[in-house]
Amino acid sequence: MRRIPDRASFLRCLDRRRLRDGTLAVLVPVVACGTALAGLTVWVGAGRAGSPARLKVTEGRVLLPAVGVPETAAFFRIANEGGSADALVRITAHDVPGPVILSRHRMKPGNAAYRSAIDSVSVPPGEGLAMSPTGVDLTVPVPPEAWHAGDRVPFTLEFRRGGPVRVLAVVVRPGTVALR
Repeated sequence: MRRIPDRASFLRCLDRRRLRDGTLAVLVPVVACGTALAGLTVWVGAGRAGSPARLKVTEGRVLLPAVGVPETAAFFRIANEGGSADALVRITAHDVPGPVILSRHRMKPGNAAYRSAIDSVSVPPGEGLAMSPTGVDLTVPVPPEAWHAGDRVPFTLEFRRGGPVRVLAVVVRPGTVALR
């Protein structure tokens, strides 16, 4: 036969159960918050929390145009040393007769290539963008006064969040400098 507990032992058992349930109800959110706080502390300590994009533009090259060709290509290496992504959205070159176009080279069947204009190109945090003849590059109109190898052409690269970056690109003969 089953024994019926007396009222005092029943209340002690009920009090222990309430204490255990109450402790668990408080302990779970406290542990979750502590874990989240520890993760955020590590993220902030690593210098990545909310840091803006820090863009560095280097290795500017403009290909020396062939005689009579109305446009040429320019290439830059862009590094994002910050903690946020940014995008290259506009490029201007000083003393050229038209707009500089951001473009991407694509392949057609039969190994034919074509260029298509793009509005922007992303520069992820902690990574970079190396412009090349087989990827993203700039199409630059050739000015009436001829460029010579070694000339420096001023460009302004505008980023969505990082703003404008002014940089010089060196005019080089095609094939004399390896473009990565």
